[in-house]
Amino acid sequence: MPLIKLTKIERKRFLTVISCLLLAIFGWLVMALNNKYVYTAKTVLVYKNFPQNKAFHPLQSDTVDLQVEGTGWQLLFARLRVNPPSISIGLDKLNNKDYILFSEQLSNVNSQLETSQKIISVKPDTLYFDFSKRKVKRVPVKLISSLNFAKQFGIADDIEITPNYVTVSGPQREIDKIKEWRTDTLKIDNMQNTTVTRIGMMQNKLKNVIIFPGSAEIKIPVDEFTEKTLELPLKVINNPEYYSVKLYPKKVKVTFLVALSSYQQINEEFMEASVDLSEWKDMHHQQLTIKLTRFPEFCKFVKMSPEKIDFIIEE
Repeated sequence: MPLIKLTKIERKRFLTVISCLLLAIFGWLVMALNNKYVYTAKTVLVYKNFPQNKAFHPLQSDTVDLQVEGTGWQLLFARLRVNPPSISIGLDKLNNKDYILFSEQLSNVNSQLETSQKIISVKPDTLYFDFSKRKVKRVPVKLISSLNFAKQFGIADDIEITPNYVTVSGPQREIDKIKEWRTDTLKIDNMQNTTVTRIGMMQNKLKNVIIFPGSAEIKIPVDEFTEKTLELPLKVINNPEYYSVKLYPKKVKVTFLVALSSYQQINEEFMEASVDLSEWKDMHHQQLTIKLTRFPEFCKFVKMSPEKIDFIIEE
């Protein structure tokens, strides 16, 4: 296809026409973007000025559609958003009624915008709320943890949680269901020393339920464990006829792990071993099984010798 050859003057005229056309388009675009337009933008509601002594539950989503008036520039660069991305709505009127009208708060809403955008209406215009009796109570904090210890180390005493109770408040029907409040999961690996840390409470997924405080201090006593063996006298249980029972042997050796800090304190008084005579009477066993009926919580059982014993009944 043959190329059109333009003279120098023709090229100059062509560039002039193109330049004028571009300037005209630019001028039209500027004028168009300076005009006012109405467009829809979504935003999140943030409630304030809560009614006194009332618990409430919104009956609609916390996201609403705003009918926003703004320039074409705002429509182009804001991408159908308002700034800030959320608006505050006062709930003072809920002291006298169970709904809120946006049309009564438009001036307050517009004062929150950081640009010359103007909200002319909101969909839905009416927010409805469900009311119920408000209740406040204290519930225990439950620690959720995933703890791993170095070899021969472990928890040496009760874990301390401060505070060990939290206060929850909200609708009575929701509060009555809450028996405890869990923490976030505390994860620590290769523990060798007593640890003090702070952990947040589990995220509140219940609407209109407030929890205080939002975190707790956790103290985990950690110590090195060593092996210890004690001889315990055996106790006979379930002997209503008061048979004379002779046990062979009369004592059992219990081997367990105990924290070094408690090694001297743990003795025979902290443990109890027994045999159940109903094994012979009801099940006709020829030997009795030894059971530990009392054992320190923070000791770790290793073994017991023997596990079963011989006996003689003297009627």
